[in-house]
Amino acid sequence: MMTNNPKDNANAASIELSTIQPIPLNERHGKPRDLFTIWFGSNIMLLTVITGALAVSIFHLSFMWATLAVLIGNLAGGLFMALHSAQGPQLGVPQMVQTRGQFGSYGSVLVVALVVIMYIGFLASNLVLGGQSLHAIYAPVSTNTGILVSAILSLIACAFGYNLIHAYTKIMSWVSGIVLIAAFVWIVFVHGLPGDFLARNGFNLSGFLGAISIAALWQLAYAPYVSDYSRYMPKDISEKSVFWCSYLGCVLGSLFPMILGILVSVCIVDGDLIAGIVNMTGGLSSTVIIVFAIGIAATNAMNLYCGVLCTLTLGQTFLPKWSPLSGARIVVSIITILIEVAIAVYGQENFLVNYTNFILMLLYVLVPWTAINLVDYYLVAHGNYDVASFFRRDGGIYGYFNTKAIFCYLLGIVVEIPFMSTAIYTGPAANMLGGADISWIVGLAIVSPVYYLLSRSQPVAQTSMVK
Repeated sequence: MMTNNPKDNANAASIELSTIQPIPLNERHGKPRDLFTIWFGSNIMLLTVITGALAVSIFHLSFMWATLAVLIGNLAGGLFMALHSAQGPQLGVPQMVQTRGQFGSYGSVLVVALVVIMYIGFLASNLVLGGQSLHAIYAPVSTNTGILVSAILSLIACAFGYNLIHAYTKIMSWVSGIVLIAAFVWIVFVHGLPGDFLARNGFNLSGFLGAISIAALWQLAYAPYVSDYSRYMPKDISEKSVFWCSYLGCVLGSLFPMILGILVSVCIVDGDLIAGIVNMTGGLSSTVIIVFAIGIAATNAMNLYCGVLCTLTLGQTFLPKWSPLSGARIVVSIITILIEVAIAVYGQENFLVNYTNFILMLLYVLVPWTAINLVDYYLVAHGNYDVASFFRRDGGIYGYFNTKAIFCYLLGIVVEIPFMSTAIYTGPAANMLGGADISWIVGLAIVSPVYYLLSRSQPVAQTSMVK
């Protein structure tokens, strides 16, 4: 159990007591470099490799153009991710609790519920990959058994909480980083690349913009919970250090696995990616797959942990006197992982198609929220919030609903519609661009200034409360 001694609280073997409550100053601990390792280590996994491979398998780009696209996407999306991370030490609460400061107590419910759905999608995707990868290197272990193993590892880390997850990813940063380098060396210098490797595929504008969007979304998807992993850090910690350690850890940890996915996907030409990795890494394949599969468990623990915090946030919205602790987190974690296992087992057949559609739809609902949150935090409230109001049924000084934020959120989704490009629907603007999806750019460009202008009329008392 946690104590009032920060050193005791930093013990990875202790069970975290707190869930969504503000973290007291005497329990704050950690250094900025901890944020580098948690985001670097958690990104080196198979789902990141799969996401990079989409630039080739779905968008049909050459190695050079695909690599440039994911580089641009990660660099751009990482800026928003890191700006959210810097909020954690200042407020000491989970990101979705802080969203009440923009949307109001009840107004935030829709956004929090959508984020819970996001966690469900990523959790299920990771479980499928974990199961498939274990089956690929050891056939007697069925995919379903592999899914269950991955789920149990994720559940254990989530049950212990914040400190164990940080310790887990710190170890994985070194292990996964070394294995990733070894995989590149083996594929390029031992297995070898096809003679026409650089000539395969080519450039198309819609595919290039689509690949940028996928990589940017990968970073933006962390925005709703990145500050959950910085909220225990000292309040007087350097915001610039928090920003840069989060940014570099997440961008570098995402970029290189994505490039590995691009590399393998160009070589195998429409083959099975996991089988391609196994074949191309030869005698190193078992180590590569096992380490990347363990990396999936680390990331899933993070998704599960934050998904549970969001679920508890929803419950506390309607039960304001309830202060859920570790027991509630563990119970909700068990229920959630059982649901996830069921989704993974029954949805694994059409995994790649479902995953591609899922992350594109996620883009449309996350972008308006991130624009509102960042503009409010940095330009309107300047980081000053009345944290006590977050936990009141009536929202305290923020009220039940902030109609300006809700309007801007819905506006963001509406203006994105003409620019959407999915298997289900392609907007007229996307058609004019050859199927390119730039909806996230449009959403950010419109929502940010509109919310800022509308919020300038907000009473000063609502944006200048002492934290």
